[in-house]
Amino acid sequence: MNDVRRRTVLAAAGGTAVAGKAAAAHAQDQAPPAPSAGRARPGREPGPYETRIQALMARMSIDEKLGQLQKLAWTGATGPGGGQTAAAEKAARRGGLGSVLNIYGARTTNSLQRMAVEESRLGIPLIFGLDVIHGMWTTFPIPLGQAAAFDPAVAEWDAEVSAREARSNGVHWTFSPMMDVTHEPRWGRIAEGDGEDPYLAARLAAAKTHAYQGDDLRSRRHLAACAKHMIAYGGVEGGRDYNTVDVSEARLRNFYLPPFRAALDAGVATVMASFNTVSGVPAHGYRHALTEILKEEWDFGGFVVSDYNGVQEMIVHGYAADRSDAARLAFNAGIDMEMASTTINEYGKRLLRRGEITSERLDDAVARILRLKFRLGLFEHPYANEDAAIAGPTKASRAAAREAAGRTMVLLKNEESTLPLDRSGSIAVVGPFADSTDLRGSWAGSWAEKFRPVTVLDAVKDAAPKAEISHVEGVDAAGRNTRGIARAASAARATDVTVVVVGETATLSGEASVRSDLGLPGRQERLISAIADTGAPFVVVLLSGRPLTMEGWLDRTPAVLQAWHPGIEGGNAIADVLFGTVNPGGKLPVTFPRRVGQIPIYYNHENTGRPYDPANHYTSGYLDLAHGPQFPFGHGLSYTTFDIGEPRLSVSRVRAEALRKGDTVEVAVTVRNTGRRRGDEVVQLYIRDLVASIVQPVRRLSGFRRVSLGAGKATTVRFRLSAEELGFWSQDPHGRFLLQKGEIRVFAGNSSLAKRGRTLTIT
Repeated sequence: MNDVRRRTVLAAAGGTAVAGKAAAAHAQDQAPPAPSAGRARPGREPGPYETRIQALMARMSIDEKLGQLQKLAWTGATGPGGGQTAAAEKAARRGGLGSVLNIYGARTTNSLQRMAVEESRLGIPLIFGLDVIHGMWTTFPIPLGQAAAFDPAVAEWDAEVSAREARSNGVHWTFSPMMDVTHEPRWGRIAEGDGEDPYLAARLAAAKTHAYQGDDLRSRRHLAACAKHMIAYGGVEGGRDYNTVDVSEARLRNFYLPPFRAALDAGVATVMASFNTVSGVPAHGYRHALTEILKEEWDFGGFVVSDYNGVQEMIVHGYAADRSDAARLAFNAGIDMEMASTTINEYGKRLLRRGEITSERLDDAVARILRLKFRLGLFEHPYANEDAAIAGPTKASRAAAREAAGRTMVLLKNEESTLPLDRSGSIAVVGPFADSTDLRGSWAGSWAEKFRPVTVLDAVKDAAPKAEISHVEGVDAAGRNTRGIARAASAARATDVTVVVVGETATLSGEASVRSDLGLPGRQERLISAIADTGAPFVVVLLSGRPLTMEGWLDRTPAVLQAWHPGIEGGNAIADVLFGTVNPGGKLPVTFPRRVGQIPIYYNHENTGRPYDPANHYTSGYLDLAHGPQFPFGHGLSYTTFDIGEPRLSVSRVRAEALRKGDTVEVAVTVRNTGRRRGDEVVQLYIRDLVASIVQPVRRLSGFRRVSLGAGKATTVRFRLSAEELGFWSQDPHGRFLLQKGEIRVFAGNSSLAKRGRTLTIT
């Protein structure tokens, strides 16, 4: 084992090291690390509204209490069954409804709210929810793109603009942020999350939650946020939506749960259950996560909402016998509000009479929902100000969306400084998305469709007014109609440079949009090949909601810009990068595979007993494919160059007891711009726990900082490593956090392949 010793478990109670596996098995649990810095989360302790809540509940009938647990859908459907508008109006008038989704517009929401407040017996207001995922009127880049910025401010800009626009239109609650970490790019909902790393997702979840909610939910500029989906939704088999997940306790706590904990620490108001099963139990019936961890261990005082029809679907899963059984299982597991399906509302009284649910549990759920209504100020101000409703994107919101999109762009390849482009001469803009408005992304709802995004073609014309611009579609977005490819090639021959804009439509990613093939759709690749055959200079702009495979065309392409689905100002943001107004600084928040057959491929994998060795046949690899990804996690180029120095540790040895008591180790990293122009670099910090009682990933992101430096300038970035970063969770279902003695390698660089490192020894 050389100088690497078997690490030992640090017991929490006495702080003594207990050596060996047998002793470790009997060591007491270590207390979880202190919550990450953020907002105080709503717990179950008495708050400013508890007296009013209890007084109101004392007046409520069982039917009215059960009504608070019901969320119905307005005319815009997000799942089977369509809208429930008539049922919602009827239930609101009788006081039998707690919330409505898919409703927006100050006049429309006020009309329904008046039915609840002015016609029902107790006048309890409704909460209105909407899927404001990456913008309402002003669409921002998809969340996966926002993650590529490696800058929490980008997520904050989206949330702040979205909250103002939505709240002014009568919306109180957004079903965001989604923080489903995933290793599965075939899964369409990868577009809606933050990629493959729990640390990155946690940082962004906290930032977005706080930006949505602000310091006071009564403000007409903020929304209640919803952390979703709990839990392990990103692990669905084969990437098929709504599918099976089989996960260990350690994987659950180390990989899937950290973003949810971060959102709770930031004060998130609600949590949504996921559609998948978790080790054989539908998540809507998974008490271990929804109650034991969320409400008891983490002391969450908000409420848990089901996903659309998720309670009733436990019957189809084969977990619940019928609708009454589904209601019992979900409610006892921790679901407080049911979306779309109506099982708890319909069968609650019967279940109470039979003793299958308790009145205490019912009162707990109702109190959680009323608590949010009070926090939102709905009892005092139930109606939206119709005269103040924001009717569309503003100059300021468009500017924020444009800057955000520019920061999300990832320069994957740039041979011989093909980019940035010259603004003079002649430019051909070709491809199915060259003049397309399909830039909003998968969760830009029908409400955003009346606001036309800026196309790449229009933006190029605007950015290079003196250039001669030509346009040929070449091939359609589905890749079926190839009759224009020859004309596109002719245009390339006749111009100084060609911009080829290809990728996926928004409908190919998002919920229920799973792909078995991650290549460019149809025959889009033929267009790139035809342009490459001309020998003329060209660049590829790639629009997508997920990583795409590029094996067939990447080697022949001088420059590739990953633009994601960039939102309403996406065309302008792309042009900003193409012409160098913006120097790209984004990094990949997810590994790009060479082929689909490699999936799952991700940077934070375990080493195996036989890691890949090209000189040894009997190691982990493929016979027919080069080892490793096409592009690694954290990769991204710039129009300048940077040197990231070796990490410097404040101490080389630290006592485990000191870390447990709150001590930290400072890591200093110097980064220098070695090029000729200002640019952004993301300094990334990774750790590797060399020997542990549970095998640890070969790399684990433990810090990042995006910095902007002028040519020749340098700065020192400092990180703090605490017990939270250096320890890990065990398989104990009661939540056992381990901090063990031994050696930790600390790496710094500009991707997950960072080579420069130092050793930290925990004693």
